[in-house]
Amino acid sequence: MPHLAGTYDTGSIAWIMVSAALVFLMMPGLALFYGGMVRAKNVLNMFLLVMVCVPLVAVEWVAYGYNMAFAVPSAIAFDAGKNPDGTDKPKHSYLGWDPDLVFMMSFAELTVDGPNAYERIITSGDTVEAAPNGVPELLFAIYQMMFAIITPALIVGAVAERVKFSAWCVFTLLWATIVYNPVCHWVWNVNGWLFQKGVLDFAGGTVVHVLAGVSALALLLILPKRHGYPGAQFIPHSVGWTLIGAAILMVGWFGFNAGSSIAVGKDFLPVAGAVAVLAFANTALAGSVAAGAWMCVEWWKVGRPTTLGFASGMVAGLVAITPCAGHVSPVAAVIIGILGGIVCFLAVQAKPFLGYDDSLDVVGVHGVGGVLGGLLVGVFAIRPVLGGIDQLLIQVQGLLWTGAYAFICTLILGLLIDRTMGFSVGEDSQSRGLDIAEHGEAAYHLN
Repeated sequence: MPHLAGTYDTGSIAWIMVSAALVFLMMPGLALFYGGMVRAKNVLNMFLLVMVCVPLVAVEWVAYGYNMAFAVPSAIAFDAGKNPDGTDKPKHSYLGWDPDLVFMMSFAELTVDGPNAYERIITSGDTVEAAPNGVPELLFAIYQMMFAIITPALIVGAVAERVKFSAWCVFTLLWATIVYNPVCHWVWNVNGWLFQKGVLDFAGGTVVHVLAGVSALALLLILPKRHGYPGAQFIPHSVGWTLIGAAILMVGWFGFNAGSSIAVGKDFLPVAGAVAVLAFANTALAGSVAAGAWMCVEWWKVGRPTTLGFASGMVAGLVAITPCAGHVSPVAAVIIGILGGIVCFLAVQAKPFLGYDDSLDVVGVHGVGGVLGGLLVGVFAIRPVLGGIDQLLIQVQGLLWTGAYAFICTLILGLLIDRTMGFSVGEDSQSRGLDIAEHGEAAYHLN
């Protein structure tokens, strides 16, 4: 097969290109999902808070983000001891750095005798004895850029309707650099110390959703509640938009999860092969049943099913299956989807008792859902290892380390921004609406 010969695997290349486009489609989907849940006077602000992550993180990723996350040479690494046979274990790497990857300059090099540097093929997700997987590294870098873009965008839902746009831009750049890039390296780089320990995260339960949920919680401890919260005036202005956004997110999630087969080991190649199919099927199953599970438990709890609950349940199931997608069986995906819908519903219901103002339930859906999925992959995994108590303990370790790191760093970063330029807008701006106060425009002009 082409990937075994070290040449292009055109089928895998086509799938990862499609997957990258699908993940990018999740950005306007997320804007609609969040935008429908805010009040009409803040909808454009919400759209822009989400979409501004595209140019900010894209430039950061090209300049140094990909380098920090996926460079094989390590800027910070430590010996990990020896194997039972006396050979050295691979070093545990905490951060990557390759001078040739600054601004991705190595992809611009031209060679006479071989392929251009931007055509070089990456290898399978193996620590040792890795094999070419038939996909150019430049495509892998751009696919991973889409994950780096959407992760900070998820956080904004927690602090919606009260953050300064300028402060959010500064926070996004610094958070991507300080929090996302190192954790991405720990979990997804084959030399990363959590990858070396065996932590499983197929498509971003830890790297994306847990980071977003934990970081959102840290910001909620810093920022004031919305003016007037809690109160009857905080009603979504267009639940239909939210449902449309959830549908777009689910379509994009197929690229998010099934495209993450780019990191399979050599024993599971090609990239666009059986593992991609498994992840695709599990994504469809978990997202579907979770929507129904949330709807049913909400129906039982409050006496009626809601459209907003249905959309939230769909996203909760997709979050929960993300770390598990290519590691578990379809039957397990159904169980994970049901648990995701029920557990995340309960987490959202607990918000008034806990007393924090998580505007659009980022902590309850992405944080709790990501943790749930990160644990359940340790229970239900069928490849590349079998789930059990040992793998579950490894997953717990990974969640604790990444969660603590993200929480502490975000807390410090948020405090610095709040004490210098100010993170939140005043009551007057909140009353007028952030569309007018921050951007000088309105979403609707009704005669």
